[in-house]
Amino acid sequence: MIERVYPPSADKDCKEVSLFLIEDDDIDATSLKRALQKLKLLNPIYRARDGLEAIEVLRSGDIPSPYIILLDLNMPRMSGLEFLEELRSDPELTQAIVFVLTTSKSDEDILAAYREHVAGYLLKQRMDNDFLQVVGLLNHYWRIVEMPNAALQ
Repeated sequence: MIERVYPPSADKDCKEVSLFLIEDDDIDATSLKRALQKLKLLNPIYRARDGLEAIEVLRSGDIPSPYIILLDLNMPRMSGLEFLEELRSDPELTQAIVFVLTTSKSDEDILAAYREHVAGYLLKQRMDNDFLQVVGLLNHYWRIVEMPNAALQ
């Protein structure tokens, strides 16, 4: 069973877009949660600690749809790029919206991620001072973009 890490219960005023964080680092996961709290965003956050766990969770249907995936690339067991390949090859999951959130500045990683149709590639190093802006960007994104109806997926 996947753990809902924020907010602890559903809020009726919260737009129903879930964030699915795929991140092995507890400090980075906590930073994201705190930034959302600071901006008073109440969208639910779920977390998997590697790509294998994330694929299992998505296939089980434990993440409410619609959702946005925040993906680290450097993880144990299944890397973020391996996760993207698996995600895009699955007809039930291929439509998922993915933002990469990583430390890798490698041109190869950036190109490989965009080949798998990620919505954006964000560097964690740039988020020390601008982390709230990144979270604000995500908030703005899910407020203006039409998400598919969960019943139709």
